[in-house]
Formats: sequence, structure tokens, C-alpha cells
Amino acid sequence: MSELLAPVLTLDGPSATGKGTVAAEVAKDCGWGLLDSGALYRAFAYIADQKGIVVDDDAAICLLGTELDLKCSLGPGGAAVILWGDVTLSDEIRTESAAQRASYYAERPSVRAVLLQQQRSNRRLPGLVADGRDMGTRVFPDAKVKIFLTAAPEVRARRRYNQLNEKGINASLAAVEEAMRARDQRDEQREIAPMKAAADAVVIDTTQLEILEVVTKVKALLLCS
Repeated sequence: MSELLAPVLTLDGPSATGKGTVAAEVAKDCGWGLLDSGALYRAFAYIADQKGIVVDDDAAICLLGTELDLKCSLGPGGAAVILWGDVTLSDEIRTESAAQRASYYAERPSVRAVLLQQQRSNRRLPGLVADGRDMGTRVFPDAKVKIFLTAAPEVRARRRYNQLNEKGINASLAAVEEAMRARDQRDEQREIAPMKAAADAVVIDTTQLEILEVVTKVKALLLCS
């Protein structure tokens, strides 16, 4: 089997549905590679900001894309980290403001074109678990198994609020819920690769489920494929 045919499991859905944690656990258990596309977009936005590039400067974005070589891997704590040369990007791309900036960048066709090949380059044997919002519809349409995770908006907001508090980041629950609503709307309505479940995806509602339950369901679907 060539690397181009390495099996892929896609996990799509909005934030705080558990997909990042589930993707990392499944990748670790299966010995597969991990792609956290959200982290990749956050890293791109972070680097662009560091270089003084504005979101609508398509020429500068395309030039930056030719210079970048971003890799995604499992960090020591089990979460995905982005490797930018010899720099590891982790906490600096996990803030709510980083997520919001990434969402604006993700609306730009130039950014999506630049990062499409970066994402696909992660497809290597023995397999890849790809976590994002358009993994099953655009990046890996031929994926072996496609899953779309969802959860009630108020539950997702509470999960994100708790995550921020655990990191010592002050935020109000109402502000978190509004930020998530706005981001979901942008991602669902963008012209290129909007967030939606692939026609052949299995939809799992995680509102009432623990992470281990979701991991078990996902691994069962992978084994049955």
C-alpha cells in the first residue's frame, strides 16, 4: 500500500464536542498519526500575526505558505502540538483569541489553499486520525471512516468555559457561548469548505457521553470498516 492510500479516520464537528481528545486517544491506541487541523490554522494565524501579515493580504499569505513547513504530532500530555521548524507551538495557540483569529483566516481561500497540502502531507502509513471541520468533506473525501461529533450548544460552552478556568484564563460563560456561536456561524456559512457532516459520515451526539464512551464508539466503527 502506498502512503497515498494510507487509511484515514476523520473526526469533524464544532469545538468542545470532544473531537480533539477523542482523536488523540484513538491515534495513540491505534499507533496512527494525528492531524489537528484547528491547531494548524491557529499556528498559521499566530505566525502571520508575528510577521505582521494582515488577514486580507493574499499575496503575503501565499508567500508565507511557500516558506512554512508545519508538522502536527502528539505532545507529551497527549494533546496535539504544531512543530514550526525547531519551535513547538502549544499553549500560545490554545487560547480563545487564537481560535477566533484562526476562524477569520479560515474564511480566506488563499489560506485554505496554502494549508490544504500541508494537511494532506500528514497522510502516512500506518494511518492518520484527522480532526477538524472539513476533514471528511474536503481534505480527505476518500477517508475510510468519517465521523461528525456534535453536542448541545450550552454543554459545549460549559466544557470550553471549564477548560479555560483550568488554565487560569478568566472568561464569562456568556462570553464563551457567544464566541462559540459566532465562530460556528462563520464556519458553517463560509463559501469554501463550510463545516458540515459528510453525506457518508456517522453522527455522534456527545452531549450525554463521557470521552471514553466516544472513543470506544469510534474505535468500534474503525474496526468494522
